[in-house]
Amino acid sequence: MLTLLFDGVAYGMLLFILALGLAVTMGLMNFINLAHGAFAMAGGYILIVLMQQHGWPFLACLPVAFVLTAAAGALLERTLYRPMYGKPHLDQVLFSIGLTFMAVAAVDFLVGPSPQTVQLPEWLRVRFEFGTSPWRIGMGAYRLFIVVTCVVLALALQAMLGGTRFGSRLRAAVDDARVAAGLGIPVNRVFLVTFAVGSGLAGLGGALGADILGLDPTFPLKFMVYFLIVCAVGGTSSITGPLLAALVLGIADVMGKYYVPKLGAFIVYVLMIAILVWRPQGLFSRQGGR
Repeated sequence: MLTLLFDGVAYGMLLFILALGLAVTMGLMNFINLAHGAFAMAGGYILIVLMQQHGWPFLACLPVAFVLTAAAGALLERTLYRPMYGKPHLDQVLFSIGLTFMAVAAVDFLVGPSPQTVQLPEWLRVRFEFGTSPWRIGMGAYRLFIVVTCVVLALALQAMLGGTRFGSRLRAAVDDARVAAGLGIPVNRVFLVTFAVGSGLAGLGGALGADILGLDPTFPLKFMVYFLIVCAVGGTSSITGPLLAALVLGIADVMGKYYVPKLGAFIVYVLMIAILVWRPQGLFSRQGGR
């Protein structure tokens, strides 16, 4: 039981990092970017290429995955996404879904449809056992590493948004972009950096979770619904909401698939509907927009 709970927490923390960038673009920038999963897929493939073809160690690949996907996000924000900011949400959805299918087709053509495997270093394959039955808990080093990394990232992001000049500028731009621009805040640059960081986090999450989630060209389509559930249930105006929603989703998914495997993800969707009926705006929500 405790082992399943820990695995659910690790899965939830991974979903949190993957979905956080989408929560930022939806809640703070008022842009629906359903191509967010493509950045996560890119991070996973960057890890695979660096490890398998160039012999890079696992830890060295993670910051590279973040930087390269952040750079790609910044480039696409300047060239493709920025003209779509003022468009209706339906146009944004169709546009980003189109980008998703283009990314899926491109990866399938360049790499092939076969699932990729990650050769984790030996120290991440260790397993720890604590306690005695029935309160024994087993922790894999890889999942423990994911939990610790995601906690550190969540605390760092919270500190950045709540205690830095950039966070103040971002909140001002969210509340009223015109007034913020009139006060001398470079709104476009603030949103560029925000979009790039969100894309980089997706790439980092894709690299971190390549072994747990699996990696193939359909990755963005398979996990798009999970990202949307995290954002819808948790709300998109803070880090706390998506974090709590991702943990609930991860634990429910792991527990449900273990105890009632025939139902698959049915339990997750029932839980999502129940929470949204109780709080239609999500667990934590605040109106923001561009």
